[in-house]
Amino acid sequence: MHVSVLNTSGVVIGERELDEKLFGVPFHRSVVHQALVRQLANARQGTADTETRGQVAGSTAKIRRQKGTGRARQGSARAPHRRGGGVAFGPHPRDFSQAMPKKMRRLALKALLSAKAEEERLLVLDDLSLERPKTKDMVVILASLGVKSSALIVTAGPDVNVYKSARNLPKIKALPAPLLNVVDLLSHDTLIITQSAVLEVERIWGQGRGG
Repeated sequence: MHVSVLNTSGVVIGERELDEKLFGVPFHRSVVHQALVRQLANARQGTADTETRGQVAGSTAKIRRQKGTGRARQGSARAPHRRGGGVAFGPHPRDFSQAMPKKMRRLALKALLSAKAEEERLLVLDDLSLERPKTKDMVVILASLGVKSSALIVTAGPDVNVYKSARNLPKIKALPAPLLNVVDLLSHDTLIITQSAVLEVERIWGQGRGG
C-alpha cells in the first residue's frame, strides 16, 4: 500500500509504501470490540467502597422492645433503612481487569490502522518539529492538512513541544508511537503520523511479529 507524504503545509512531497502486514489487515469487529472493552475495563480503579451495617459506628442494641408499643418492630440502629446506617448491596473494592491474548491485541491495533489507511483518514507527515510549544502553530498545521474534526497525532517518541501545542485543542491528542492504543484510534477521526513514527510502529507491531 502506498500513501502520499505531506509536509506541515499540506503539500505532497513524496510517496511511501506501508507494511501490508500492518496497514492491510481486514477489519475484525469482534476483536476490536473486545480490545476496546478490555482497555476501558483495565482503566477502572475499582476502589469504590461502602460500609456495611457491621462497619458503621453505632449501638447494636435493639432500639425498642418487640411488642406492645404499637409501632413497627426495629432492630439495630445500624440497619440499612435507618439514617446513618450501613449500605445494603453497595459497591466494594474489586478488580475489573480483563485478560486478552497478545496476538488478539495486536490484531485489533492492526485492524484499526488498516481501516484508517483504507478510508483515507491516515496522513503521513515528512516531519513534525516545533521550535517551541505554541497552540497557534499547531492550529495552522492542522488547518493546512485539512483536519476539520478530531485528530490523533503520533510521533516516534515523546515530543514535549508537539504535546503541549496540541493539548489545549479540543478533540486533538498527541502521543508517541509506543503508546498507540485502541481507544485513541477509535476516538479520533484522523490519524496524523510522522514518517519516523511509521518506522517505529512497523518495528513494534509490523513484520516479524505474531498476530
